[in-house]
Amino acid sequence: MKNDPNANPELAQAVEVARFRFGLISPVIQNVYPDSSAAAYYKRITENPITLPNGSVVKSYKTLEKWVSDYKRFGFDSLMPNERSDKGKSRALSDVAIERIHELKQQFPRINATMIYIQLNQEGLISPTVSVCAVQRFIRNNALKDARNPNMRDRMAFEENAFGNMWQADTKYLPHITEDGVSRRTYCIGILDDHSRLELKSEIFYHDDAVNFQKVLMNSIAAYGIPKKLYVDNGSSYANEQLSLICGELGITLIHTKVRDGASKGKRERSWATLDSRFTNVTDFSKITSLEELNQKYWEYVREYNTTVHSSIGCTPYERYEKTKDAVRKPKSSEWLAECFYNRIRRKVRNDSTITINNVLFDVPMDFIRQKVEIRYIPTDMSTAFILFNGKKYPIRPTNKVENCRTKRKNDIQFDYSKFGGSNI
Repeated sequence: MKNDPNANPELAQAVEVARFRFGLISPVIQNVYPDSSAAAYYKRITENPITLPNGSVVKSYKTLEKWVSDYKRFGFDSLMPNERSDKGKSRALSDVAIERIHELKQQFPRINATMIYIQLNQEGLISPTVSVCAVQRFIRNNALKDARNPNMRDRMAFEENAFGNMWQADTKYLPHITEDGVSRRTYCIGILDDHSRLELKSEIFYHDDAVNFQKVLMNSIAAYGIPKKLYVDNGSSYANEQLSLICGELGITLIHTKVRDGASKGKRERSWATLDSRFTNVTDFSKITSLEELNQKYWEYVREYNTTVHSSIGCTPYERYEKTKDAVRKPKSSEWLAECFYNRIRRKVRNDSTITINNVLFDVPMDFIRQKVEIRYIPTDMSTAFILFNGKKYPIRPTNKVENCRTKRKNDIQFDYSKFGGSNI
């Protein structure tokens, strides 16, 4: 996650590799490959060597077979490499560097790759290990070589053939409201089904962030099932390793728009225009006194929108949803769905048996002292937080220093420390 002090580069790298692997095997997981068999699909896409984000190369179709087997048995975690494998290798262009390349090409359409490379170096946006060839490849692969507007892209109308094949998600800024004497900006986080145009469990919040989007996504899946693909932009609410982990656990292919190309989510953008004309522009936000009140009005609009004939499909979104809704994969249970949405972080336990999450201290079992541990939790309910070790859950709790001074520690949990991958750190 960009600019997140809690972000773990090691975890981010592992998640990126797992996302790449899942992208290769997802047609088999979702049973949508175009070939005569899964084996034929594997062989076709491995005709040429495949380079993973960590620099490793896949040459055999047997590797993909193993990934599918591992995923079905152990879930998304099994696709993450156990150790970092990118040490000593050049880092890819960062999102910030890519954004700057687009800005330079827009401002100076005829600027060449070498000049861009020099500019990125001068601004400190790329590391010394990145070569000018990396910039050249990016410009070539993204059709930025000519002098035309680099934001102009070839577009074709498309539509998925069934509900749940792809959901499009985005955030729309709405006017301020005043609650308890404080004026605050509001944000609508919405998910739209590509086929039916059905507006799902969208909601208005005071913050546009990853936690609120995860709430909308979880509620939508609980109500409508698990989509095959999720199409989002590159904002921090949508481009983070936690969302990648969640989608991996659920078997959803996460797709991001190209940088500076949010307009590619055309149906989502058109639905926002409808929201403006039918809701935003006819609602007196100055008279709304709470977020709950605003959401009640918004959900009334959503019910009307979903049951009104849509000009592009010739029927209501709800009617179109009803025709193909039964093919959508359902969550195994509400408990299983909730576990898929647990966030994950890795922390090293201090000598006083504590860790820090979002600047809050938590007590952990003293047996984990000086070990790196994986913590899972629901951001809106930290009472759910626990350490996952060797398939078992070990609860953690917020530190109460006053209470701790009167509490005797117990060392009644025995661990096989080889399970941590080595001796004490």
